[in-house]
Amino acid sequence: MDSTILWETDILWIVKVGSFVHMKKILNVISSTRGAASYSIQLAEALIDSLRVAYPGSTVKTVNLAEKHFPHLEESHIAGFFTPPEQQTSEHKEVLRHSDEAIQDVLEADVLVIGAPMYNFSISSALKAWVDHIVRKGVTFNYSEKGVEGLVKGKKVYVVESSGGVYSDGPRKGMDFVEPYMRTVLGFIGLTDVTMLRVEGTAVPGVKEQAMERALAEMRV
Repeated sequence: MDSTILWETDILWIVKVGSFVHMKKILNVISSTRGAASYSIQLAEALIDSLRVAYPGSTVKTVNLAEKHFPHLEESHIAGFFTPPEQQTSEHKEVLRHSDEAIQDVLEADVLVIGAPMYNFSISSALKAWVDHIVRKGVTFNYSEKGVEGLVKGKKVYVVESSGGVYSDGPRKGMDFVEPYMRTVLGFIGLTDVTMLRVEGTAVPGVKEQAMERALAEMRV
């Protein structure tokens, strides 16, 4: 048998194995209602394209919170959260369905890309509802004698924030509650490797024209 063919086959196999090892499962969470006009969606898509280049073979699962609505927490959800699994009824399991699905998405992902457009200085109610379903005692965090322990670890998170004004610096910096909230709540469940990406000033004359170009130039994977 031709040794050259064997050698070429081995090289191809090594390349394929290497690509497989470095591939990532990416969870893309969209919370904007603006579709293709959304700056956070545009920047997130550019980021995901870069991640796919950096990690060939990566897969992307998109959860669009503008289309898939997570209910705001009610008494039935809280009761389900605090009922031990062995005591949960069919009613409990039904109200926990959204939470179980959202947490499973997070646990299965290697990289999370979370779109977080600023609405009235904070995140949208749709994103807040999703967050409320993934922050769950005994599943994504727990209490011990040492305090709170986040149970979701070893993942990279990118939070893609968009805003009409400029909040990364200057007199309005203290009005941005998106970044501190997202860093705090994600860190609470163990997601501490968080990178913030911003496209800002999208409503400011003289700034908005270059807002996306500047955001793309500053983007790092």
